[in-house]
Amino acid sequence: MNENRSLFGLNGITGMLIATVLLLSILAYLTVHAMGVQTANAENFYELKNASSIKMIDTHSASHIVTVK
Repeated sequence: MNENRSLFGLNGITGMLIATVLLLSILAYLTVHAMGVQTANAENFYELKNASSIKMIDTHSASHIVTVK
């Protein structure tokens, strides 16, 4: 008979709480880091250095454009 039942061992309530706190900490760190990255790059726009080198190859798809007046 197993008399050594440890309710607060690492495989019991304590282990579940440690795992939950660890996962929530990782989630909080990644969320804050993602918000920082987005804030830093919110105003970095693409810049076309030579727009004249862009050529339209498929002229058929231009007929699908609908202009709203």
